[in-house]
Amino acid sequence: MDRLKRRAEFKRAAKGVRVGREAFTLQAVRRQDDAPARVGFTVTKKTGNAVVRNRIKRRLRALAADHPAAFEGATDYVIIARRAALATPYEGLASELAAALSAAGKKLQRDADRQS
Repeated sequence: MDRLKRRAEFKRAAKGVRVGREAFTLQAVRRQDDAPARVGFTVTKKTGNAVVRNRIKRRLRALAADHPAAFEGATDYVIIARRAALATPYEGLASELAAALSAAGKKLQRDADRQS
């Protein structure tokens, strides 16, 4: 699984679907290629200082790395973390991620069906 790194990639994902959960918001948008899924992570300064923000990003990166099959190919995902991501148990984050990815997939499919 690749990572989103450029601002333009994050902005493009922001135009896709959004799914909110307690610990994070997931944004997703489909691409027109056959490359694997790409994931980007962001944590705002309102969440805490640099130590807190980096800890949250490390937890979310580990979560994404442990569940690569959950991410659909040819899709860009952005995970916008909230402070609750720090206190939520890892298993809780995993179930939230699975639910968010499922909901995002359904929304993306519904949008694709409307455009067809």
